[in-house]
Amino acid sequence: MPQITSPKENVVVEGGTHVMRPPRYKVLLLNDNYTTMEFVVMILMQVFGKTSEDAERIMLHVHHQGIGVAGIYVKDIAEMKCERVHTRARENGFPLRCDMEPE
Repeated sequence: MPQITSPKENVVVEGGTHVMRPPRYKVLLLNDNYTTMEFVVMILMQVFGKTSEDAERIMLHVHHQGIGVAGIYVKDIAEMKCERVHTRARENGFPLRCDMEPE
């Protein structure tokens, strides 16, 4: 059966059945004065699967704007990514923080 997606309503219609997509969350990295740029780039590549170019671009955005989107995920994945960032930051002696908010 054909699948029709309505982006405005965030609903997938399959054979006359409406299926709600799970809400998505932005994982945000927060700038601080202690975490090195190199560490942030490493986190973006290892935790969020970014290329080195994308990681550098996001890191610079966080550095200049104070906050930046590392990725957008369903709630469970977003929570897991935040926990991984906080764990790795603590293990390496950095105060790097991240947060999540609904998309």
